[in-house]
This record gives sequence, structure tokens and C-alpha cells, in this order.
Amino acid sequence: MVAENMLRKVDIDWLLEVYGAILTDKQRDIAALYYEEDLSLAEIAQQENVSRQSVHETLQRVEKQLRMLEDKLGFRSRLIRVEHSLEEALSALSAGKEPETKQHIEKAIRLLNDEEESNGL
Repeated sequence: MVAENMLRKVDIDWLLEVYGAILTDKQRDIAALYYEEDLSLAEIAQQENVSRQSVHETLQRVEKQLRMLEDKLGFRSRLIRVEHSLEEALSALSAGKEPETKQHIEKAIRLLNDEEESNGL
């Protein structure tokens, strides 16, 4: 349970890095205190001069909103695919397999270009 909660916090912290600018200032502040500074709900409530329940509800809304954004936009999953392709390229390069290295780099470039095209860039 503790490990699961820690993984969830890391996951949300990553999503905050990607989508945090979309949140309100208050949501971003509370989320940063909880996910990045690891403060308790009570500590955040005291610091922000709100109820513990308010902090809890804000964090639930933030998590729901971040997950919804990732489900719709998929930046994280795309970045993971690009990262995986680049790791494969490094591995092939280390093994002296230049043609395979080139294929993996081209794949990463295609993934990035697909991202740009899907966003009208």
C-alpha cells in the first residue's frame, strides 16, 4: 500500500511537470506542496489557511484533471515511446550496429514529427 501510494505520487508529480501550467495557481500551489514538498494535508491546510477537507478535495480534482489531460493529449505516452526508441538507439550504437541505430533514431524523429503534426505545428 505504501509503495502503491508512492508510485501514484510520483506519477502525479510527473503529470504536474507536463500539465501543471493548465491548473489554477491555487491548485498548482497545493499540488506542489503535497507531491513535491511531501507535506501532509494538515500541514498544507495550515499553511494555506484552508480546511484539511478543502486540501483533500483540491488534490482529488487536480489528480482527476491531470489524468484526463493525459488521456486526451497523451504527451507522457508519446515521450515514453520516444525515450524508448532513443534508448534502443544508444544500445545499438554501443553494440556497433550503426544501421539499427539509424533506424531507432529515425523512429524517434517520426514519433516527434507525428506529435507536431497532431498538434498542428
